[in-house]
Amino acid sequence: MISERVLKNSEELWATCIPHLSVDNVVFGFHDTQLKVLLLQINEGKDWLLPGGYVRKNENVNDAVKRVLKERTGADNIFLQQFATFGDVNRSEAFFTEYPDDLWHKQRFISTSYYALVDYTTVVPVTDEFSDACKWVNVEELPNLVMDHTLILKKALEVLREQLIYKPIGYNLLPEEFTLTELQRLYEAILGIKLNRGNFYRRIMKFGILIKSDNVRRGGAHKSPDLYRFDPDKYHESLKSYSW
Repeated sequence: MISERVLKNSEELWATCIPHLSVDNVVFGFHDTQLKVLLLQINEGKDWLLPGGYVRKNENVNDAVKRVLKERTGADNIFLQQFATFGDVNRSEAFFTEYPDDLWHKQRFISTSYYALVDYTTVVPVTDEFSDACKWVNVEELPNLVMDHTLILKKALEVLREQLIYKPIGYNLLPEEFTLTELQRLYEAILGIKLNRGNFYRRIMKFGILIKSDNVRRGGAHKSPDLYRFDPDKYHESLKSYSW
């Protein structure tokens, strides 16, 4: 049965948005030593997709991305990086085979894709009228994604790993203060490999990118670990020429 909500939405999009242009976003977060990605589950289905949308006729593309992410996460000032454009023929049309050919969503769309880095603790995923769920999923335990969204996500992760060495990525994914162990777990989650603790600590401290806090993490069974925060300027300068 054709969803009346989808048909109504199609009419509105034809009137308000730019034809053949969409944005798809890969939103990364870090929690419990795992790299997470934000996904939506489609109404009346079992499939999942990345949070995305369309660009309004009076809207800049970057502003469209920020708007979509604001609607999904409630977060402002998100770190965004455009990483690829996807435009294969029939990349999304097959998903809407049951709908008429003049449906907005069934047209050929060129998608500009961004990855976003957010502090997991500040985000509250939000559903809309077309989705049953919006939640964080471990990148190692992905459900089935519709259209070419698996390809988009894999490309985003590939670029994230490449850019880890010269962009202040940890700065965006960790809380303001963190332990060295938490920082190492973040790098391991992104790279998908285990790092030697001693080597990691020595290299990180050698860069001079961290500022030791006067605070310590309390409440554990062992000695309270020191807390650190990033010096953003030194972070960028020190890591841009280093490869793990």
